[in-house]
Amino acid sequence: MIKIDTQPEIERKIKTLDELLPIVEEAKQQGKTIVTNNGSYDIIHIGHVIGLFESKKQGDILIIGVNSDKSVKAYKGPNRPINPQEMRLRMLAALSCVDYVFAFDETVPMLWLGKIKPQVHTNGAEYGEECIERETVEKNGGRIHLLPMIEGIKTTMLIDKILKEYGTPNIG
Repeated sequence: MIKIDTQPEIERKIKTLDELLPIVEEAKQQGKTIVTNNGSYDIIHIGHVIGLFESKKQGDILIIGVNSDKSVKAYKGPNRPINPQEMRLRMLAALSCVDYVFAFDETVPMLWLGKIKPQVHTNGAEYGEECIERETVEKNGGRIHLLPMIEGIKTTMLIDKILKEYGTPNIG
């Protein structure tokens, strides 16, 4: 594992699910709206940043569930993630719109969504209203908010472009 020293304001945003649950409960008791989002966030790009700022507009506290290295490998293949989990968590925590981030090992977010029970869960428009998270979110009184997709900006497209333009790197 890579050791990364960052600022305390970034580190304080990185939690475990167990650490988040009492924070969420207290915030809800104060009448605050919890918003969640999830993904691998392997190579953060402008589409992610715009989507996360839009997500924050939906409530008071934005929590991002980040697929762990193990879960990214399970659903995206052995060559992913490109950036390790600790880097991905810290990059997201550095954004002013993000209140908390945590990693989860499952390939889908329903388990932790059922525990956090957000009032709003944001998802990319490409997944549509019938996204896999919908049933869990709505069963717990929440709603899905679809984020607009920025045409031509996807992590897989960036990876494909890098491979096409630069091919195999010279190692020597």
